[in-house]
Amino acid sequence: MGERVDGLKSFVRVVDALNDRIGRAVSWLTLAMVLIVFFVVVARYGFAWGRVWIQESYVWLHGVVFMLGAGYTLLHEGHVRVDVFYRGASIRYKAWVDLFGALFLALPMMIVVFIAALPYVEASWVRFEASREAGGLPGLFLLKTIIPIFCVLVGLQALALAGRAWLILKGEPEFLAEAQAKQAEIGA
Repeated sequence: MGERVDGLKSFVRVVDALNDRIGRAVSWLTLAMVLIVFFVVVARYGFAWGRVWIQESYVWLHGVVFMLGAGYTLLHEGHVRVDVFYRGASIRYKAWVDLFGALFLALPMMIVVFIAALPYVEASWVRFEASREAGGLPGLFLLKTIIPIFCVLVGLQALALAGRAWLILKGEPEFLAEAQAKQAEIGA
């Protein structure tokens, strides 16, 4: 039984580290988006110059940040949640909510989106789909490929969330201590 718990702990830590690193790396793309938008505005209104591909680039970057950063956001509890009951609840209650939410809401949704996205992404790759706009960016198939990657990252983080909740419910000291520290931090 100890090996299973150690394996679960390792899984949670590895997934947390993966999504944390990806989220931190992808966050730099927001700086690129701001700089590109600034350039587009100055070029258009200052010099009456513009290109569709430049405008598409910041929209595509936003999609990349959103999809690849979703696992990071779940890790750091940044997704919208109804805190009326959750915020002030006990650690055990929160663990049960996280366990069931991850297993019966987040995971099934990621599986459905993943399955639905595969034919869509495959069709895009077959055609090496590019932007529909004249002068737009090539490689739309690459952007669409991020959809299943998003599902995998969020799905893994949901499993890690469920694993963490299970470990808390089982009274694992290091995870229980983290939960208690977080509870004290929010003042509940």
